[in-house]
Amino acid sequence: MSVVLESILTCPDCGARKTETMPTDACLYFYECASCKTLLRPKPGDCCVFCSFGSVPCPPVQSGAEADDCCTSVASAS
Repeated sequence: MSVVLESILTCPDCGARKTETMPTDACLYFYECASCKTLLRPKPGDCCVFCSFGSVPCPPVQSGAEADDCCTSVASAS
């Protein structure tokens, strides 16, 4: 299974959608909506904004990492 690197982030406040390329070597904890300037943060239990608001979860989760340790495993793999 190949890892998808693009995800569509959808703002929960205004509904704006934007395609973003996900980093493979870090988790994205904060993302500012370009439309309404809301600062998105991961929902409880999610590791990053892509897992909470994206059309595709982050690369480590796609590869089978648990949400709690996906960023830890990425950091230790570098």
